[in-house]
Amino acid sequence: MDIVSRLSAYRAKEESLAWEGTFLDYLEIVRKNPRVADTAHSRIYDMIASAGIETTKDGKKRYNFFSKEIYGLDEAIERLVEEYFHSAARRLDVRKRILLLMGPVSGGKSTIVTMLKRGLEQFTRTEAGALYGIKGCPMHEEPLHLIPVELRPEFEKEFGVRIEGSLCPSCRLKLQIEYNNQIENVLVERVIFSEEDRVGIGTFSPSDPKSQDIADLTGSIDFSTISEYGSESDPRAYRFDGELNKANRGLMEFQEMLKCDEKFLWHLLSLTQEGNFKAGRFALISADEMIIAHTNESEYKAFISNKKNEALQSRMIVMPIPYNLRVGDEVKIYEKLVKQSDLKDVHIAPHALRTASIFSVLTRLKESKKQGMDLVKKMYLYDGELVEGYKDKDVQELRSEAPDEGMSGIDPRYVINRISSALIRRDTPCINALDVLRALKEGLDQHASITKEDRERLLNFISIARKEYDEIAKKEVQKAFVYSYEESAKTLLENYLDNVEAYCNWQKLRDPITGEEIDPDEKLMRSIEEQIGISENAKKAFREEILIRISTYARRGKKFDYNSHERLREAIEKKLFADLKDVVKITTSTKTPDATQLKKINEVTARLIDEHGYCPVCANELLRYTGSLLNR
Repeated sequence: MDIVSRLSAYRAKEESLAWEGTFLDYLEIVRKNPRVADTAHSRIYDMIASAGIETTKDGKKRYNFFSKEIYGLDEAIERLVEEYFHSAARRLDVRKRILLLMGPVSGGKSTIVTMLKRGLEQFTRTEAGALYGIKGCPMHEEPLHLIPVELRPEFEKEFGVRIEGSLCPSCRLKLQIEYNNQIENVLVERVIFSEEDRVGIGTFSPSDPKSQDIADLTGSIDFSTISEYGSESDPRAYRFDGELNKANRGLMEFQEMLKCDEKFLWHLLSLTQEGNFKAGRFALISADEMIIAHTNESEYKAFISNKKNEALQSRMIVMPIPYNLRVGDEVKIYEKLVKQSDLKDVHIAPHALRTASIFSVLTRLKESKKQGMDLVKKMYLYDGELVEGYKDKDVQELRSEAPDEGMSGIDPRYVINRISSALIRRDTPCINALDVLRALKEGLDQHASITKEDRERLLNFISIARKEYDEIAKKEVQKAFVYSYEESAKTLLENYLDNVEAYCNWQKLRDPITGEEIDPDEKLMRSIEEQIGISENAKKAFREEILIRISTYARRGKKFDYNSHERLREAIEKKLFADLKDVVKITTSTKTPDATQLKKINEVTARLIDEHGYCPVCANELLRYTGSLLNR
């Protein structure tokens, strides 16, 4: 389809969403689908749940609604949805609270709010998220408010829908004048949320308290019509166009809420607890909207230290939104940000973003009192990797030990700024991990707010990230040098397991060529076990553990393979690399390679490009760098 056809199809789809009918027609819709009259909180929860909920292997819930934009915050998101959105949707008292997202800068607070707003816009365009309002109402309010209070218990019993709130002043007057109090004739229309059109989504941002007017929240008098209607208390002489009016039925965002002047926050006391607010010379106006705000930790602490704020504080549910603490998810954050730029076509070498992520996460972790636990081990455990001597329960203990972990450290904006600097200044179409680390270090010198002590600490983390990359680089090149690496590893593993089984069962092996019986190859087994520090005294226990693992897999109908035992896999890898180390060292470090060496270099380079995602530039740089590492 060409663009004209797509525009025509889009317009037709938008037009198909329009619906208009009388209040009686709307009652039939409610009878068939009571969910159209849901509260704002229920609608938002349904929107989140409709995208799908997954249960992880550790019993945690992952909400697909957030998974495409928010990375590494599964626990914070689960708490947010279950403790606030789900509870509020069930009409528990938390719906009468302001949701305050509190966390460090660039931690994802604004992204969460933006996703909720964009999600609501799309959800109200679906059949499941359809809602309706009184036609012409500036607050697009729930048509069921037309039902008199005296008749509501009977209505709720028949329709199974609870009615909360009352008509706004504008609709109350319209009902009298235009419809002669004939409720059944009132026109109702479908409501589609749109932040741009100021329907169902409101946003308030603080500015100069001296110039900002409360009318921004509650609307204002239309002085041009006072002479016509004669009174400021006539709804026709009032503009119900404040953010609280327009956000009715949906979501109201307060950006940097705690920077707002007190007079703007006082309106929230009644709105949160009673579901109404005061505007002009009118009675309290009903509003059904979720209020969400965000701020940083320092402003929140200053706020709660002021006794005058106790009433508002008691009406808040504070949800900490920390930095991500998983390296793999941090990589996804940087990949997303790079793709959003015009430099998405610049090649970033494998592990460059991972190295930056290692640095970022290390700055956010807290030292543990657990014996033998350092920040690097902690980082790998949090990332879901196996660390010798530690189990899954240790991860929970580490998290409990530092409940405020992730509330400080280097923010993603700083790192992506430095990556951007490396991308812009690079004179080749590719940047690697060393370019990124160099840019991160240079950024510290330009950062005036970083103290000398903090700078030394951050430089140490850059050094650790460099060491981790060195190990990754050596392993990557050595893997590329091993022809058919997986096959070689599998063959070595099978050989080792045959010998271990014979050793533990006091049996002999049969030579495949001569057919004679021979003792288990102790030299082979020890050459592998020594790679991971298995001592002579511990070899028997290690081998018996391997056999038990094989037996367990067999009982479950599973095949024991190369990845079934983490430590054995590491030993096999190290053995293969150790046998090949000298070949790699000589080939990569020589300045004038002979024909054989040149052929091998070309083969390895091709493998790095075809199988590991390198380009010719970063593949050659990797080989040169690895050669210098092995020569040290």
